[in-house]
Amino acid sequence: MTVEGTVGGLEERVAGRAWMVRLDPADRGGTAVRVSCGRPGCAPQVLPSAAVGRTAAVAHLATHLRAASGPRPEAYCACRADDCHTHVRTDGPRDRAPASRCGGPVVLAVINDRQGRWWRALECCARCAAAHPTAKVVATAPAVASPSAAPAAGAPAGGARAAAPRPPAQIGPQFSHAASAPAPVPEGVPAARPPRPRRKRRSGKIAQRIVPFDLHPVALREELIELGDLFRAYQQRPEPDLVELSELHSRKAKAFRTWAEVTGETELRLEAERAEQAAAAALLQHQQRTGQSPAGDGQVTSRLLPGLTQWDHARAILAHVAEHAPVPGAEARLLAVLLTLRSALTGTGNLVGQDVRGLPLTDPEELIGRLVESGWLSFPGTVEELLASRPESPTPITIPSLMPDEDGPGPFVFGRKTRPKLSGWAQRVVGDKKLRKKKTGADVRLLALALAVRTSADGRLGPDGEGVEVEPLASWCAVEPEGLEALVEQLTVADWLTDAEFTADGLLRGRLTERVLPVSCPLA
Repeated sequence: MTVEGTVGGLEERVAGRAWMVRLDPADRGGTAVRVSCGRPGCAPQVLPSAAVGRTAAVAHLATHLRAASGPRPEAYCACRADDCHTHVRTDGPRDRAPASRCGGPVVLAVINDRQGRWWRALECCARCAAAHPTAKVVATAPAVASPSAAPAAGAPAGGARAAAPRPPAQIGPQFSHAASAPAPVPEGVPAARPPRPRRKRRSGKIAQRIVPFDLHPVALREELIELGDLFRAYQQRPEPDLVELSELHSRKAKAFRTWAEVTGETELRLEAERAEQAAAAALLQHQQRTGQSPAGDGQVTSRLLPGLTQWDHARAILAHVAEHAPVPGAEARLLAVLLTLRSALTGTGNLVGQDVRGLPLTDPEELIGRLVESGWLSFPGTVEELLASRPESPTPITIPSLMPDEDGPGPFVFGRKTRPKLSGWAQRVVGDKKLRKKKTGADVRLLALALAVRTSADGRLGPDGEGVEVEPLASWCAVEPEGLEALVEQLTVADWLTDAEFTADGLLRGRLTERVLPVSCPLA
Protein backbone atom coordinates (compact mmCIF):
# COMPACT_ATOMS: atom_id res chain seq x y z
CA MET A 1 0.00 0.00 0.00
CA THR A 2 1.50 3.28 -1.07
CA VAL A 3 0.40 6.89 -0.73
CA GLU A 4 -0.31 8.26 -4.15
CA GLY A 5 0.00 11.97 -3.07
CA THR A 6 0.12 14.40 -0.15
CA VAL A 7 -2.14 17.27 0.58
CA GLY A 8 -0.12 20.43 1.47
CA GLY A 9 2.37 20.83 4.34
CA LEU A 10 2.70 22.74 7.60
CA GLU A 11 4.29 26.14 7.42
CA GLU A 12 6.22 26.94 10.59
CA ARG A 13 6.16 30.57 11.74
CA VAL A 14 7.97 32.34 14.56
CA ALA A 15 7.05 35.28 16.77
CA GLY A 16 8.18 38.68 15.60
CA ARG A 17 10.90 40.48 17.51
CA ALA A 18 10.11 43.63 19.51
CA TRP A 19 12.04 45.89 21.86
CA MET A 20 11.69 49.41 23.22
CA VAL A 21 13.96 52.33 24.12
CA ARG A 22 12.45 54.60 26.82
CA LEU A 23 13.17 58.14 28.01
CA ASP A 24 12.19 58.75 31.67
CA PRO A 25 12.97 61.48 34.26
CA ALA A 26 16.06 60.65 36.30
CA ASP A 27 15.20 62.78 39.34
CA ARG A 28 12.23 64.68 40.66
CA GLY A 29 12.32 68.36 39.82
CA GLY A 30 15.54 68.12 37.78
CA THR A 31 16.28 68.14 34.05
CA ALA A 32 18.26 64.88 33.92
CA VAL A 33 16.73 61.95 32.04
CA ARG A 34 17.35 58.19 31.99
CA VAL A 35 17.60 56.29 28.70
CA SER A 36 16.79 52.57 29.10
CA CYS A 37 16.62 49.81 26.50
CA GLY A 38 14.60 46.60 26.57
CA ARG A 39 17.37 44.55 24.97
CA PRO A 40 19.34 42.41 27.47
CA GLY A 41 22.78 43.72 28.36
CA CYS A 42 21.98 47.40 27.74
CA ALA A 43 22.67 49.45 30.88
CA PRO A 44 20.62 52.62 31.52
CA GLN A 45 22.22 55.99 30.78
CA VAL A 46 21.63 59.22 32.74
CA LEU A 47 21.91 62.36 30.59
CA PRO A 48 21.63 66.04 31.56
CA SER A 49 18.61 67.10 29.47
CA ALA A 50 15.69 65.72 27.45
CA ALA A 51 17.16 66.95 24.16
CA VAL A 52 20.43 65.13 24.77
CA GLY A 53 18.49 62.07 25.93
CA ARG A 54 16.37 61.93 22.75
CA THR A 55 19.47 62.17 20.59
CA ALA A 56 21.14 59.37 22.55
CA ALA A 57 17.98 57.21 22.48
CA VAL A 58 17.61 57.53 18.69
CA ALA A 59 21.32 56.78 18.21
CA HIS A 60 21.05 53.75 20.52
CA LEU A 61 18.06 52.39 18.61
CA ALA A 62 19.81 52.99 15.28
CA THR A 63 22.80 50.99 16.53
CA HIS A 64 20.52 48.02 17.34
CA LEU A 65 18.81 48.27 13.95
CA ARG A 66 22.12 48.23 12.11
CA ALA A 67 23.36 45.26 14.14
CA ALA A 68 20.12 43.27 13.90
CA SER A 69 19.31 41.05 10.94
CA GLY A 70 16.55 42.11 8.60
CA PRO A 71 12.91 41.08 8.98
CA ARG A 72 12.23 37.38 8.62
CA PRO A 73 9.63 36.31 6.05
CA GLU A 74 8.37 33.52 8.32
CA ALA A 75 7.70 35.88 11.30
CA TYR A 76 4.18 36.87 12.25
CA CYS A 77 3.25 40.27 13.64
CA ALA A 78 4.84 41.10 16.99
CA CYS A 79 2.00 43.53 17.66
CA ARG A 80 -0.58 40.75 17.49
CA ALA A 81 0.48 39.69 20.98
CA ASP A 82 -0.24 43.22 22.20
CA ASP A 83 -3.75 43.65 20.75
CA CYS A 84 -2.96 46.66 18.59
CA HIS A 85 -5.95 48.34 17.04
CA THR A 86 -5.46 46.40 13.79
CA HIS A 87 -6.21 43.20 15.76
CA VAL A 88 -9.17 44.41 17.82
CA ARG A 89 -11.53 41.60 18.78
CA THR A 90 -14.96 42.37 17.43
CA ASP A 91 -17.17 39.52 18.67
CA GLY A 92 -16.05 39.01 22.23
CA PRO A 93 -13.06 38.76 24.55
CA ARG A 94 -12.59 35.05 23.82
CA ASP A 95 -12.78 35.35 20.04
CA ARG A 96 -9.56 35.59 18.13
CA ALA A 97 -8.97 38.32 15.59
CA PRO A 98 -9.52 37.22 11.98
CA ALA A 99 -6.40 36.31 10.07
CA SER A 100 -7.42 38.63 7.24
CA ARG A 101 -6.36 41.60 9.37
CA CYS A 102 -2.69 40.96 8.55
CA GLY A 103 -1.34 41.25 5.05
CA GLY A 104 1.66 42.13 2.95
CA PRO A 105 5.31 41.30 3.48
CA VAL A 106 6.96 41.26 6.91
CA VAL A 107 8.70 44.58 7.67
CA LEU A 108 10.94 45.93 10.43
CA ALA A 109 9.21 49.12 11.64
CA VAL A 110 9.92 51.76 14.29
CA ILE A 111 6.98 53.28 16.21
CA ASN A 112 7.27 56.21 18.61
CA ASP A 113 4.95 58.40 20.62
CA ARG A 114 4.41 62.00 19.59
CA GLN A 115 5.98 63.36 22.79
CA GLY A 116 9.29 61.60 22.11
CA ARG A 117 9.27 59.47 25.25
CA TRP A 118 9.71 55.98 23.72
CA TRP A 119 10.70 54.29 20.49
CA ARG A 120 9.68 50.72 19.68
CA ALA A 121 11.11 48.46 16.96
CA LEU A 122 9.12 45.40 15.90
CA GLU A 123 8.63 42.88 13.14
CA CYS A 124 5.12 43.08 11.72
CA CYS A 125 3.25 42.87 8.48
CA ALA A 126 3.05 45.82 6.13
CA ARG A 127 -0.66 46.31 6.79
CA CYS A 128 -0.13 46.62 10.56
CA ALA A 129 2.78 49.01 10.05
CA ALA A 130 0.59 51.21 7.84
CA ALA A 131 -2.09 51.29 10.55
CA HIS A 132 0.26 53.06 12.98
CA PRO A 133 0.44 56.80 12.20
CA THR A 134 4.03 57.16 13.49
CA ALA A 135 5.45 53.94 12.02
CA LYS A 136 8.55 54.16 9.85
CA VAL A 137 9.53 51.07 7.86
CA VAL A 138 13.26 50.35 8.15
CA ALA A 139 13.51 47.17 6.06
CA THR A 140 11.21 44.76 4.20
CA ALA A 141 11.56 40.97 4.05
CA PRO A 142 11.86 39.34 0.62
CA ALA A 143 8.64 37.89 -0.73
CA VAL A 144 8.21 34.13 -0.42
CA ALA A 145 6.38 32.35 -3.25
CA SER A 146 3.38 30.45 -1.95
CA PRO A 147 3.18 26.81 -3.13
CA SER A 148 0.49 26.25 -5.70
CA ALA A 149 -0.17 23.59 -8.20
CA ALA A 150 1.07 24.26 -11.77
CA PRO A 151 -1.56 24.23 -14.50
CA ALA A 152 -1.85 20.95 -16.32
CA ALA A 153 -0.53 20.65 -19.86
CA GLY A 154 -3.09 21.58 -22.43
CA ALA A 155 -5.22 23.57 -19.98
CA PRO A 156 -6.68 26.88 -21.15
CA ALA A 157 -4.29 29.80 -20.81
CA GLY A 158 -6.75 31.90 -18.82
CA GLY A 159 -7.20 29.25 -16.18
CA ALA A 160 -10.74 28.39 -17.31
CA ARG A 161 -12.04 24.98 -16.45
CA ALA A 162 -12.55 22.42 -19.24
CA ALA A 163 -16.04 22.08 -20.57
CA ALA A 164 -16.04 18.27 -20.47
CA PRO A 165 -17.14 16.82 -17.15
CA ARG A 166 -14.52 15.20 -15.02
CA PRO A 167 -14.91 11.94 -13.18
CA PRO A 168 -15.37 12.25 -9.46
CA ALA A 169 -12.08 12.51 -7.64
CA GLN A 170 -11.07 9.86 -5.18
CA ILE A 171 -9.44 11.27 -2.08
CA GLY A 172 -7.16 9.14 0.01
CA PRO A 173 -4.69 6.29 -0.68
CA GLN A 174 -4.80 4.68 -4.11
CA PHE A 175 -4.13 0.90 -4.58
CA SER A 176 -2.22 0.10 -7.75
CA HIS A 177 0.26 -2.30 -9.24
CA ALA A 178 3.85 -1.69 -8.23
CA ALA A 179 4.80 -0.99 -11.83
CA SER A 180 2.08 1.56 -12.38
CA ALA A 181 2.84 5.26 -11.95
CA PRO A 182 1.39 7.08 -8.94
CA ALA A 183 -1.89 8.73 -9.62
CA PRO A 184 -1.82 12.52 -9.57
CA VAL A 185 -3.47 14.45 -6.77
CA PRO A 186 -6.94 15.35 -7.90
CA GLU A 187 -7.61 18.98 -8.60
CA GLY A 188 -9.90 20.93 -6.33
CA VAL A 189 -8.43 19.65 -3.06
CA PRO A 190 -7.19 22.68 -1.05
CA ALA A 191 -3.75 22.70 0.50
CA ALA A 192 -3.50 22.04 4.20
CA ARG A 193 -3.98 25.23 6.21
CA PRO A 194 -0.95 26.08 8.33
CA PRO A 195 -1.59 25.94 12.06
CA ARG A 196 -2.48 29.24 13.62
CA PRO A 197 0.39 30.32 15.89
CA ARG A 198 -0.43 30.59 19.53
CA ARG A 199 -0.68 34.14 20.75
CA LYS A 200 1.92 34.23 23.45
CA ARG A 201 1.40 37.13 25.80
CA ARG A 202 3.73 38.38 28.43
CA SER A 203 2.68 37.47 31.93
CA GLY A 204 3.52 39.62 34.90
CA LYS A 205 3.01 40.09 38.60
CA ILE A 206 3.15 43.20 40.76
CA ALA A 207 2.34 43.74 44.44
CA GLN A 208 1.33 40.06 44.80
CA ARG A 209 -1.19 40.56 41.98
CA ILE A 210 -1.17 38.81 38.62
CA VAL A 211 -1.71 41.22 35.74
CA PRO A 212 -4.76 39.96 33.78
CA PHE A 213 -4.17 38.81 30.20
CA ASP A 214 -7.23 40.70 28.95
CA LEU A 215 -6.49 44.00 30.74
CA HIS A 216 -7.03 47.03 28.55
CA PRO A 217 -5.63 49.43 27.55
CA VAL A 218 -2.58 47.46 26.51
CA ALA A 219 -0.26 50.32 27.54
CA LEU A 220 -1.48 49.95 31.14
CA ARG A 221 -0.83 46.21 31.07
CA GLU A 222 2.69 46.75 29.72
CA GLU A 223 3.38 49.37 32.39
CA LEU A 224 2.25 47.08 35.21
CA ILE A 225 4.35 44.16 33.93
CA GLU A 226 7.39 46.40 33.49
CA LEU A 227 6.98 47.86 36.98
CA GLY A 228 6.81 44.39 38.49
CA ASP A 229 10.07 43.47 36.75
CA LEU A 230 11.71 46.72 37.85
CA PHE A 231 10.71 46.24 41.50
CA ARG A 232 12.11 42.70 41.49
CA ALA A 233 15.33 43.95 39.88
CA TYR A 234 15.58 46.70 42.49
CA GLN A 235 15.39 44.13 45.28
CA GLN A 236 18.51 42.48 43.84
CA ARG A 237 20.56 45.68 44.00
CA PRO A 238 23.59 45.53 46.32
CA GLU A 239 22.90 49.08 47.58
CA PRO A 240 19.63 51.04 47.76
CA ASP A 241 18.87 53.97 45.49
CA LEU A 242 16.10 55.94 47.18
CA VAL A 243 15.58 58.27 44.21
CA GLU A 244 14.94 55.32 41.89
CA LEU A 245 12.71 53.69 44.52
CA SER A 246 10.66 56.89 44.86
CA GLU A 247 10.27 57.07 41.08
CA LEU A 248 9.12 53.44 40.92
CA HIS A 249 6.52 54.01 43.64
CA SER A 250 5.26 57.12 41.82
CA ARG A 251 4.83 55.17 38.59
CA LYS A 252 3.13 52.38 40.52
CA ALA A 253 0.69 54.85 42.11
CA LYS A 254 -0.23 56.29 38.71
CA ALA A 255 -0.64 52.85 37.12
CA PHE A 256 -2.75 51.46 39.99
CA ARG A 257 -4.97 54.54 39.94
CA THR A 258 -5.63 53.97 36.23
CA TRP A 259 -6.17 50.26 36.91
CA ALA A 260 -8.75 51.14 39.58
CA GLU A 261 -10.58 53.44 37.17
CA VAL A 262 -10.74 50.68 34.55
CA THR A 263 -11.94 47.92 36.90
CA GLY A 264 -13.66 49.94 39.62
CA GLU A 265 -11.89 48.02 42.42
CA THR A 266 -11.48 49.96 45.66
CA GLU A 267 -8.48 47.90 46.79
CA LEU A 268 -6.51 49.05 43.75
CA ARG A 269 -7.21 52.68 44.63
CA LEU A 270 -6.01 52.08 48.19
CA GLU A 271 -2.86 50.43 46.82
CA ALA A 272 -2.25 53.55 44.72
CA GLU A 273 -2.52 55.74 47.82
CA ARG A 274 -0.05 53.52 49.68
CA ALA A 275 2.35 53.77 46.74
CA GLU A 276 2.12 57.58 46.84
CA GLN A 277 2.96 57.56 50.54
CA ALA A 278 5.89 55.21 49.92
CA ALA A 279 7.21 57.48 47.15
CA ALA A 280 7.06 60.55 49.40
CA ALA A 281 8.73 58.68 52.28
CA ALA A 282 11.58 57.40 50.09
CA LEU A 283 12.19 60.86 48.64
CA LEU A 284 12.16 62.48 52.09
CA GLN A 285 14.60 59.87 53.39
CA HIS A 286 16.93 60.55 50.46
CA GLN A 287 16.74 64.30 51.08
CA GLN A 288 17.50 63.84 54.75
CA ARG A 289 20.46 61.56 54.02
CA THR A 290 21.90 64.04 51.53
CA GLY A 291 21.18 67.16 53.57
CA GLN A 292 18.37 68.36 51.32
CA SER A 293 14.80 69.29 52.08
CA PRO A 294 11.87 70.76 50.16
CA ALA A 295 12.03 74.55 49.81
CA GLY A 296 8.86 75.02 47.76
CA ASP A 297 8.07 74.99 44.03
CA GLY A 298 9.86 71.68 43.58
CA GLN A 299 13.22 73.04 44.77
CA VAL A 300 15.49 71.54 47.42
CA THR A 301 17.93 73.05 49.87
CA SER A 302 21.46 71.64 50.24
CA ARG A 303 22.45 71.85 53.89
CA LEU A 304 25.89 72.34 55.36
CA LEU A 305 25.34 69.41 57.72
CA PRO A 306 23.82 66.55 55.71
CA GLY A 307 21.59 64.09 57.49
CA LEU A 308 19.63 63.59 60.69
CA THR A 309 22.58 62.16 62.62
CA GLN A 310 24.75 65.26 62.34
CA TRP A 311 21.78 67.49 63.15
CA ASP A 312 21.25 65.55 66.37
CA HIS A 313 24.97 65.85 67.21
CA ALA A 314 24.79 69.64 66.80
CA ARG A 315 21.82 69.83 69.17
CA ALA A 316 23.61 67.55 71.66
CA ILE A 317 26.66 69.82 71.79
CA LEU A 318 24.59 72.98 72.35
CA ALA A 319 22.57 71.24 75.07
CA HIS A 320 25.77 70.02 76.78
CA VAL A 321 27.24 73.55 76.85
CA ALA A 322 24.00 74.98 78.25
CA GLU A 323 23.95 72.35 81.02
CA HIS A 324 27.67 72.58 81.91
CA ALA A 325 28.32 76.30 81.39
CA PRO A 326 31.52 77.04 83.39
CA VAL A 327 31.04 80.82 83.63
CA PRO A 328 27.77 82.80 83.42
CA GLY A 329 27.10 85.28 80.64
CA ALA A 330 26.44 85.17 76.90
CA GLU A 331 30.07 85.83 75.92
CA ALA A 332 31.39 83.00 78.11
CA ARG A 333 28.81 80.59 76.71
CA LEU A 334 29.62 81.51 73.10
CA LEU A 335 33.33 80.95 73.73
CA ALA A 336 32.54 77.65 75.49
CA VAL A 337 30.65 76.47 72.39
CA LEU A 338 33.69 77.19 70.21
CA LEU A 339 36.14 75.47 72.55
CA THR A 340 33.85 72.45 73.04
CA LEU A 341 33.62 71.93 69.29
CA ARG A 342 37.43 72.10 69.01
CA SER A 343 38.00 69.34 71.59
CA ALA A 344 34.74 67.37 71.65
CA LEU A 345 36.09 63.83 71.16
CA THR A 346 39.29 63.56 73.22
CA GLY A 347 39.08 66.67 75.36
CA THR A 348 42.09 68.15 73.55
CA GLY A 349 42.38 70.40 70.52
CA ASN A 350 44.21 73.30 68.90
CA LEU A 351 43.33 76.99 69.04
CA VAL A 352 44.72 80.12 67.38
CA GLY A 353 44.27 83.73 68.33
CA GLN A 354 42.11 84.56 65.30
CA ASP A 355 39.48 82.06 66.45
CA VAL A 356 38.98 84.03 69.65
CA ARG A 357 39.39 87.53 68.21
CA GLY A 358 36.74 86.75 65.55
CA LEU A 359 34.07 86.43 68.26
CA PRO A 360 32.14 89.45 69.60
CA LEU A 361 33.90 89.44 73.00
CA THR A 362 34.38 92.60 75.08
CA ASP A 363 37.54 91.44 76.90
CA PRO A 364 38.76 88.07 75.57
CA GLU A 365 41.85 88.00 77.86
CA GLU A 366 39.78 88.42 81.01
CA LEU A 367 37.18 85.87 79.81
CA ILE A 368 39.77 83.19 79.02
CA GLY A 369 41.39 83.82 82.40
CA ARG A 370 38.05 83.18 84.13
CA LEU A 371 37.64 79.88 82.25
CA VAL A 372 41.14 78.81 83.32
CA GLU A 373 40.52 79.80 86.94
CA SER A 374 37.32 77.73 87.02
CA GLY A 375 39.31 74.64 86.01
CA TRP A 376 37.22 74.12 82.88
CA LEU A 377 40.09 75.03 80.49
CA SER A 378 43.86 74.61 80.55
CA PHE A 379 46.68 75.26 78.06
CA PRO A 380 50.45 75.84 78.21
CA GLY A 381 51.73 79.41 78.26
CA THR A 382 49.90 82.65 78.93
CA VAL A 383 46.67 84.10 77.59
CA GLU A 384 48.66 86.68 75.60
CA GLU A 385 50.60 83.90 73.88
CA LEU A 386 47.37 82.07 73.05
CA LEU A 387 45.84 85.21 71.47
CA ALA A 388 49.03 85.81 69.50
CA SER A 389 49.31 82.23 68.17
CA ARG A 390 49.02 81.72 64.42
CA PRO A 391 47.76 78.76 62.31
CA GLU A 392 51.30 77.46 61.73
CA SER A 393 51.87 77.22 65.49
CA PRO A 394 48.50 76.74 67.25
CA THR A 395 48.14 76.49 71.00
CA PRO A 396 47.07 73.07 72.36
CA ILE A 397 44.12 73.30 74.76
CA THR A 398 42.59 70.76 77.15
CA ILE A 399 39.05 70.53 78.56
CA PRO A 400 39.17 67.84 81.28
CA SER A 401 35.38 67.36 81.42
CA LEU A 402 35.39 66.18 77.79
CA MET A 403 38.18 63.61 78.13
CA PRO A 404 37.11 59.93 77.89
CA ASP A 405 36.94 57.95 81.10
CA GLU A 406 38.68 54.65 81.68
CA ASP A 407 35.32 52.89 81.57
CA GLY A 408 34.16 54.36 78.26
CA PRO A 409 34.13 57.31 75.85
CA GLY A 410 33.43 60.94 76.70
CA PRO A 411 30.07 62.70 76.42
CA PHE A 412 30.14 62.62 72.59
CA VAL A 413 30.42 59.51 70.43
CA PHE A 414 30.50 60.81 66.85
CA GLY A 415 33.42 60.09 64.52
CA ARG A 416 36.58 62.06 63.90
CA LYS A 417 35.36 63.26 60.52
CA THR A 418 32.15 64.62 62.01
CA ARG A 419 33.83 66.93 64.58
CA PRO A 420 35.39 69.36 62.04
CA LYS A 421 32.07 69.49 60.15
CA LEU A 422 30.23 70.49 63.33
CA SER A 423 32.90 73.05 64.17
CA GLY A 424 32.71 74.53 60.66
CA TRP A 425 28.93 74.71 60.90
CA ALA A 426 29.04 76.67 64.16
CA GLN A 427 31.69 79.05 62.76
CA ARG A 428 29.47 79.61 59.72
CA VAL A 429 26.48 80.55 61.90
CA VAL A 430 28.37 82.70 64.40
CA GLY A 431 30.46 84.40 61.73
CA ASP A 432 27.57 85.15 59.37
CA LYS A 433 28.47 88.13 57.19
CA LYS A 434 25.36 90.18 57.95
CA LEU A 435 25.59 89.43 61.67
CA ARG A 436 29.15 90.76 61.63
CA LYS A 437 28.21 93.87 59.61
CA LYS A 438 25.43 94.71 62.07
CA LYS A 439 27.96 94.24 64.92
CA THR A 440 25.60 91.97 66.82
CA GLY A 441 26.62 90.77 70.27
CA ALA A 442 27.25 87.29 71.66
CA ASP A 443 23.63 86.93 72.78
CA VAL A 444 22.36 87.50 69.22
CA ARG A 445 24.85 84.93 67.87
CA LEU A 446 23.67 82.44 70.52
CA LEU A 447 20.07 83.04 69.48
CA ALA A 448 21.03 82.38 65.85
CA LEU A 449 22.58 79.04 66.89
CA ALA A 450 19.53 78.12 68.96
CA LEU A 451 17.06 78.89 66.18
CA ALA A 452 19.16 77.07 63.56
CA VAL A 453 18.62 73.74 65.38
CA ARG A 454 14.94 74.33 66.21
CA THR A 455 13.22 74.50 62.81
CA SER A 456 11.09 72.36 60.57
CA ALA A 457 12.30 71.16 57.18
CA ASP A 458 11.06 74.34 55.44
CA GLY A 459 12.64 76.70 58.01
CA ARG A 460 9.66 77.42 60.27
CA LEU A 461 10.50 77.69 63.97
CA GLY A 462 9.71 74.73 66.19
CA PRO A 463 8.63 71.19 65.35
CA ASP A 464 6.16 71.30 62.44
CA GLY A 465 6.39 75.10 62.55
CA GLU A 466 4.44 75.35 65.82
CA GLY A 467 6.94 77.75 67.45
CA VAL A 468 9.69 77.72 70.11
CA GLU A 469 9.12 78.27 73.83
CA VAL A 470 10.41 81.65 74.92
CA GLU A 471 11.73 80.84 78.41
CA PRO A 472 14.12 77.98 77.43
CA LEU A 473 15.27 80.08 74.46
CA ALA A 474 16.06 83.08 76.67
CA SER A 475 17.88 80.84 79.16
CA TRP A 476 20.09 79.49 76.39
CA CYS A 477 20.96 83.03 75.26
CA ALA A 478 21.74 84.00 78.90
CA VAL A 479 19.17 86.83 78.84
CA GLU A 480 15.86 87.49 80.54
CA PRO A 481 12.69 86.56 78.60
CA GLU A 482 11.83 90.25 78.32
CA GLY A 483 15.11 90.93 76.52
CA LEU A 484 14.52 88.29 73.88
CA GLU A 485 12.35 90.57 71.76
CA ALA A 486 15.25 92.96 71.14
CA LEU A 487 17.47 90.06 70.00
CA VAL A 488 14.75 88.86 67.61
CA GLU A 489 14.53 92.34 66.10
CA GLN A 490 18.28 92.34 65.45
CA LEU A 491 18.07 88.96 63.71
CA THR A 492 15.20 90.28 61.59
CA VAL A 493 17.22 93.35 60.56
CA ALA A 494 20.18 91.08 59.71
CA ASP A 495 17.94 89.09 57.30
CA TRP A 496 18.18 85.98 59.46
CA LEU A 497 14.59 85.75 60.63
CA THR A 498 11.27 86.76 59.09
CA ASP A 499 7.60 86.84 60.14
CA ALA A 500 8.63 86.72 63.81
CA GLU A 501 5.92 87.10 66.43
CA PHE A 502 5.48 86.34 70.13
CA THR A 503 2.23 84.55 70.98
CA ALA A 504 0.16 84.84 74.10
CA ASP A 505 0.96 81.26 75.13
CA GLY A 506 4.71 82.00 75.38
CA LEU A 507 5.92 80.89 71.95
CA LEU A 508 8.11 82.53 69.33
CA ARG A 509 6.94 81.85 65.80
CA GLY A 510 8.57 82.79 62.53
CA ARG A 511 10.70 81.44 59.72
CA LEU A 512 14.38 81.45 58.84
CA THR A 513 15.09 83.39 55.66
CA GLU A 514 15.99 81.50 52.53
CA ARG A 515 19.63 82.57 52.64
CA VAL A 516 20.26 80.85 56.00
CA LEU A 517 18.32 77.63 55.32
CA PRO A 518 21.58 75.78 54.41
CA VAL A 519 22.85 76.15 58.02
CA SER A 520 19.62 74.96 59.65
CA CYS A 521 19.30 71.56 61.34
CA PRO A 522 15.62 70.54 61.08
CA LEU A 523 13.91 68.61 63.82
CA ALA A 524 12.99 65.05 62.81
